[in-house]
Amino acid sequence: MNWYRKRTLGNILQEAADKFGDRDALIFNGNRWTYKDFNYEVDRIAKSLLAIGVKNGEHVAIWMTNRPEWLFLMFGIARIGACIVPLNTRYRTDDLAYTVAQSESSTLIALAQSGPINYQEMLADTIQDVSITAKNQLSIPTYPKLKRLVIHGAASLKGALDWEGFLTKGDAVSNQELRKRIKEVNPDSKMMIAYTSGTTGTPKGVVHSHIPIRNTMERAQTLGLTCHDIHMNYLPLFHIYAYSEISMMCVLTGATQVLTETFDPCAVLDLAEKEKATILHGFEAHWLDLINEQENRKRNLTVRLGTLPSGVESTIPIANKVQDVFCPTVSGFGMSETWAFVSISNLSHTREQRVYSSGYPMNDYEFKIVDFETKKEKPKGEPGELWIRGYATMDSYWNKPDASRETKDMEGWIHSGDMARIREDDMLVFMGRYKDMLKVGGENVSPAEVEAYLRGMKEILDAAVVSYPDQRLAEVPVAFIILKKNQKISEAELTARMKGKIASFKIPHYFLFVDVFPMTPSGKIRKVELREEAIEKLEEN
Repeated sequence: MNWYRKRTLGNILQEAADKFGDRDALIFNGNRWTYKDFNYEVDRIAKSLLAIGVKNGEHVAIWMTNRPEWLFLMFGIARIGACIVPLNTRYRTDDLAYTVAQSESSTLIALAQSGPINYQEMLADTIQDVSITAKNQLSIPTYPKLKRLVIHGAASLKGALDWEGFLTKGDAVSNQELRKRIKEVNPDSKMMIAYTSGTTGTPKGVVHSHIPIRNTMERAQTLGLTCHDIHMNYLPLFHIYAYSEISMMCVLTGATQVLTETFDPCAVLDLAEKEKATILHGFEAHWLDLINEQENRKRNLTVRLGTLPSGVESTIPIANKVQDVFCPTVSGFGMSETWAFVSISNLSHTREQRVYSSGYPMNDYEFKIVDFETKKEKPKGEPGELWIRGYATMDSYWNKPDASRETKDMEGWIHSGDMARIREDDMLVFMGRYKDMLKVGGENVSPAEVEAYLRGMKEILDAAVVSYPDQRLAEVPVAFIILKKNQKISEAELTARMKGKIASFKIPHYFLFVDVFPMTPSGKIRKVELREEAIEKLEEN
């Protein structure tokens, strides 16, 4: 017998519907869904997925902006034992093609269009040809595992179902058939594959089972979250932050989430005032915009708590101001590989602890700080690489065994690549990254991925991408370029070539042309020196 109860994502919603049935679960664009309504919509989605042939364990990719259907899919996919693959809505053609193919998704559900962004058109650009098999499934050379396409909106792609047609197919599936599938779902099976950029140059799909539900539930208890809370949800649903800390958290506690398609600080605060929101969430870039908007026009808010991952030096001034303008915040540390928050502070901690640290480890998680080179454990107070071990860390990176072994060792320790220290009060302090990752407004950017893209251009001999400080986004990419002999290319042309091909947050804000890179004796680029050079040159201009 398991020493604790294992839950599945589909079942926790059913429990919420049984317990909080008539309470508001979701508010979006003035429309409201109770927990009974929410559960009904999830059952419709689950039946529709069964009707089109989605089997237990199959991967279902979602490329859709924040909207109720995203949430219904989140729980509906899990309810039938399939695995969600959330795709970043800022992906463009090349990002999309790589992640859908690498994840081996059998089904892709995409939004047709949002504002000026035509997702269906970009998807069409990645598909060379489509044919229909004898089993009425799609055959797409660029996506050998992809069998089904569903488009939310008018479907123009050959073989794709539109949303209404998708839902209509579900009408043929009985409640008995659905319940049978629900009973077959194993909590230890794949729940999601979350893509995160990495230093290998291509995104990696972090595989999680349903087990992290326990981690989120224990955090709800730590923070005193209840069914009387109203969360503002403007974070992208494809991020593990919104997925765990808002969408999953609300269902576990019976709380209400007020969902917005995009983050507009003016609209968010107006809605927070109207709906009497009690909890706000976000990285420093979100909070900075909210502070500026509240100072521009004060709203009468009822916010009692915020989540703000803090501790790193650039975040502290913003976190301090949030305490005065809005509410107390709690800090924490997490990453896709470990789950959203594996350390947390709470409201009983001092302001200094909540602003200047990343909290204490969650139950059954262990931290240790090691020397980045020697891997020997370091004493309290000294900085080093943070290693994390716990029951809900990733199973692996999907189809990347070498990268999996590099990140999660035989003893179960996740080698984070992040610099941290343990304070005298045993709280963690996140200090930055050993790995060469950039954090652009909360989005992870792999320099290696952008460098590889730049090197693929015929004019470019080599490229190195480093961070440059930015007041709003924390940092932005800067690319150092070495051109091939007798080649020329402008900054504008470089930007134009990347626009629409890769996510906008990955595109360097500045390009600096040089003849050579500073190198270490072992042949590695000295990026510390390049960062210093970027600051010097750009501040001169």
